[in-house]
Amino acid sequence: MVTRVSTVAFEGIEARQVDVQVHIAGGSVAFILVGLPDKAVAESRERVRAALTASGLALPSKRVTINLAPADLPKEGSHYDLPIALGLMAAIGAIPSDALQGFTVLGELALDGSIASVAGVLPAALAAHARGHGLICPEASGPEAAWAGPEIEIIAPRSLIQLANHVKGTQILRRPEPAIAPVPEGLPDLRDIKGQESAKRSLEIAAAGSHNLLMSGPPGAGKSMLAQRLASILPPLSPRELLGLM
Repeated sequence: MVTRVSTVAFEGIEARQVDVQVHIAGGSVAFILVGLPDKAVAESRERVRAALTASGLALPSKRVTINLAPADLPKEGSHYDLPIALGLMAAIGAIPSDALQGFTVLGELALDGSIASVAGVLPAALAAHARGHGLICPEASGPEAAWAGPEIEIIAPRSLIQLANHVKGTQILRRPEPAIAPVPEGLPDLRDIKGQESAKRSLEIAAAGSHNLLMSGPPGAGKSMLAQRLASILPPLSPRELLGLM
């Protein structure tokens, strides 16, 4: 029997669906990873093995084959650790085999079984949402993934044990809330500029009407100074503007 877990491969900021297929069979003891993995993906064998051991699980003494399909798409990054580990856990009966259906999974594993944050969680969440999937991601990346939409189901555990408990219903995890980095204090403000009345008036008109600006003048005329302070009179970005969907 083959256990399947959905994850993604990144092409720029586009997230393409990848099917992690786990097969355990008799024969010589081996852990084989195929599907054009790069060095970081190939090393996931040792991280997954150690993380499962730290979580109280052990790989069976059988031939384990992991296929990352489509096999002709290069796979890069450490975010394949978690889907591989969950596929193995489902294959050996540590979690229900149907618990991962309808979810896209990504995350890096530490040797103690904790789940570390990875890059690309927001594009992965948007792609999962477009396919009607939920998302399983590291706890530290949950607030980023939540920007994909209020209706997408997001599970953000900090360890394999916590995720297994959630799946079994013994420890229910709350959905993370969207969060953005705090704005640093002391940013340049338009009111700091003395003089330049015509230029400041132009900035105010452009900001109020969403117009474009073309700044032209000799060095030292104040173009950079004015441009740095334009943000101080702009309203906060909406969620769709923050995601670049406008």
